[in-house]
Amino acid sequence: MNSGATTQAWPRTVADNGAAAPRSVTAPAGDASAAEGGRPTPAALPWIVQRVRARHIVVLLLVLLYPAVATPFFTFQIGAQSLALGLIALSLTFLAGYGGMVSLAQMTVAGIAGYAVAIFGASGTPQVSLGWPWWLAVLLAIPIATVCATLIGWLSVRTEGIYTIMITLAIGVAFFYLAQQNYDLFNGFQGFQRVLPPAVFGVNWRDPVPFYYLALFWALAGYGFVTYLGRAPFGIALQGSRDNPRRMAALGFNVTAHRVAAYAVAGLMAAVGGVLMVWYNGLISPGSVGTTALINVLIIAVLGGMRDPVGPFVGALAFVLLQNFAVDLFDRERFNLVIGTVFLLIVLFSPDGLLGWWARLRARLPQGGARLGSRSAE
Repeated sequence: MNSGATTQAWPRTVADNGAAAPRSVTAPAGDASAAEGGRPTPAALPWIVQRVRARHIVVLLLVLLYPAVATPFFTFQIGAQSLALGLIALSLTFLAGYGGMVSLAQMTVAGIAGYAVAIFGASGTPQVSLGWPWWLAVLLAIPIATVCATLIGWLSVRTEGIYTIMITLAIGVAFFYLAQQNYDLFNGFQGFQRVLPPAVFGVNWRDPVPFYYLALFWALAGYGFVTYLGRAPFGIALQGSRDNPRRMAALGFNVTAHRVAAYAVAGLMAAVGGVLMVWYNGLISPGSVGTTALINVLIIAVLGGMRDPVGPFVGALAFVLLQNFAVDLFDRERFNLVIGTVFLLIVLFSPDGLLGWWARLRARLPQGGARLGSRSAE
């Protein structure tokens, strides 16, 4: 995870052994946005123009035209669900890829946002829900979840490795039991039913196509935000803190503050994903934030690959396809066994996930190695 290779899709800093200043970053060929010392030049083109490639346009066209060729089932059940889950997994990928912090509480943050929408907004349990307008419920839910993510970060950033994982897992399990046993606020094990997206401008956002485009908009926003943030001063400093926190502290950076801020940024993305998930499911219950749900986010991130911000969406698509069609080959009760086997194969044979397999396949194709080498820094 902390590899310093410059051939990875995400930018890397080298803060070890004093080899380079923590603000330096290897810029791709032809990228005029990074001059000496990693500072942007005044004559640089807009960042988005520099980074967009032909393959990005092709993928964008494919996801935009997908509902036109897919059935409502594939549009809603496969496409929209993959985008919402991928956004939550992207928050974990951001923490792990840029900050070196593996958190199992991202689905907890998403669940807090989902519960807040159900509590402040309307649901099938009016005796618990306040019934406020949907926009007010969302505007309250996202900041509350982001603040909770910041507090989780404040508690866990002072640890590393397995201790961070255990602290965030303990927080997730604690919230699960709180939601399950509290009836006045969380309605206990029953949770909230009929938490539906609103009808705005005459459009029912519960319908497959509108909801797909809603999820696609926020998925693209999250992807673009993380991609941009990786080359911003904050992202570069966060990577330096990941590689060599002592050197970064000696250079005057507040490592703890950067890590807590990273949890806040990741919490914001997870909160938006949590709102999308509660609207997708139409309900939220303690099972939505149980141990299985916490671990599923980690599985999705690892399946796709944690070195590229598109990896969580690839992993979410693979996970959702397995979730929906593995029952045709195996019993539904054996789904966790299937997912566990796939996860084990990925970890053993491709630490970079499905994207790592794809990169190695391209490298083995005729002239693939040359193309891969020229595009690896993009």
